[in-house]
Amino acid sequence: MPDLSLFDLTGRTALVTGSSQGIGFALAKGLAEAGAIIVVNGRNTDRLAKAASDLADGGATVHQLPFDATDHAAVRAAVDAFEADQGGIDVLVNNAGMQHRAPLEDFEHNAFQTLLETNVTTVFNVGQAVARHMIKRREGKIINIASVQTALARPSIAPYTATKGAVGNLTKGMATDWAKHGLQCNAIAPGYFDTPLNAALVSDPDFSAWLEKRTPAGRWGKVEELVGACVFLASGASSFVNGHTLYVDGGITASL
Repeated sequence: MPDLSLFDLTGRTALVTGSSQGIGFALAKGLAEAGAIIVVNGRNTDRLAKAASDLADGGATVHQLPFDATDHAAVRAAVDAFEADQGGIDVLVNNAGMQHRAPLEDFEHNAFQTLLETNVTTVFNVGQAVARHMIKRREGKIINIASVQTALARPSIAPYTATKGAVGNLTKGMATDWAKHGLQCNAIAPGYFDTPLNAALVSDPDFSAWLEKRTPAGRWGKVEELVGACVFLASGASSFVNGHTLYVDGGITASL
């Protein structure tokens, strides 16, 4: 039998930003099932409490850490307080993100700035706050949620594509700066998954038909199919994996 202890997260504490729904919740649930103590995060305290309750009902040990990940000072204060009161954060999943669709020539400046703050600044803010503690312990796992748009583009989402490209390169930068301190910093790049963020596309039969033809796997992804990649990157099994973006996309980036 293979030794699966490398994937065991028992006793490890994982903070997942934007974890009240969608991919973030699925990853939090999957990490909990692998043994991790979960710290859920979001700005909507009602949704966060519901997510925490659902995870606890499934047997998880859960903490709630509400903060606005775009607010550098608030992030630092929340992370420092948790580390002091509850102990170290061993795994960080930077999942907070948003989408906004419009033709590039009509894309509003404020919407562009909001995308940058939500999709890129949050990765910097939370990554830096958590890494400062990980560096002192000389170990830690940071997993940034990138996108198939880290490598590809589609009409009407050019600014989103830019932010996810930035996440991929920031991941490389984190690894370059922090690997020497014992951290592994990697990214997961989901393809097209049935999530609240993609609700408009999922409900569009023409888009779904196009996607099924364009994707070698021939379908939308299910959020649970991201869990294995996340557990791998959060665990000792990835001890020499650094600065890598792992595409979980049904083969869409492999095929023309």
